[in-house]
Amino acid sequence: MHHVIYGFLVTFRHQTPGGGAPHVPGTFELIAQATLPVKMVLLLLLIFSLICWYIIGFKWLYLHRASAENEAFLQLFEKTRQLNVAAEAAAQHTRSPVAQMYRAGYDELLRVRAAADADDGGGIENVERALRRAFARQTTVLESMVPFLATTGSTAPFIGLFGTVYGIMHAFTQLAGSRDTATIDRVGPGIAEALLTTAVGLVAAIPAVIAYNYFVRRLRVITTEMDVFGNDFLNIVRRHILK
Repeated sequence: MHHVIYGFLVTFRHQTPGGGAPHVPGTFELIAQATLPVKMVLLLLLIFSLICWYIIGFKWLYLHRASAENEAFLQLFEKTRQLNVAAEAAAQHTRSPVAQMYRAGYDELLRVRAAADADDGGGIENVERALRRAFARQTTVLESMVPFLATTGSTAPFIGLFGTVYGIMHAFTQLAGSRDTATIDRVGPGIAEALLTTAVGLVAAIPAVIAYNYFVRRLRVITTEMDVFGNDFLNIVRRHILK
């Protein structure tokens, strides 16, 4: 056992000039010394991460404002129940999906009443179709860019793993073509460089997955409000307007 420890110390002393502390490359040095494929993987992951953070910030602000304007419009609608007053309020709440649904239904209702098509039962169907179109349009706007978060969360770790596998293969290939002894200072930087891509992939994926789940829950709440409001508006139209 003493011979093994002594041999390790002798080897370690030969690896470092003057027996001093070995040079430990930092993160930026590892990136600078990385191979071109590993640098491309890191650049791709960085782009994915930047796009995800932009989407997170933008969608959080957008959904926060949409929820606030939904609440304000619904409170006003419950208080007034006057369609023309609610239409004026809906025109002011441009970020509210519920308000935009109301505008679509109200505009169609005005056209139906102007054409006097309510006698054959087609009027209420036209209003219902207008609400469905507005619901689909607003849902598409709300869900825009969110799938990219899911794509990043599912693919970024594998992209990082690809860089890790390539980096380890490259490190061992260089070592196999060298006459030097396989020591930790020869293999370590290459392995650290390879593992860096996996770490960056996880850094890009974890916030994307968390944000995606959060936005999906927020979107579900907003679409439920839209669906409930659409049914309430149709009931009002059936009972009091298009009898």
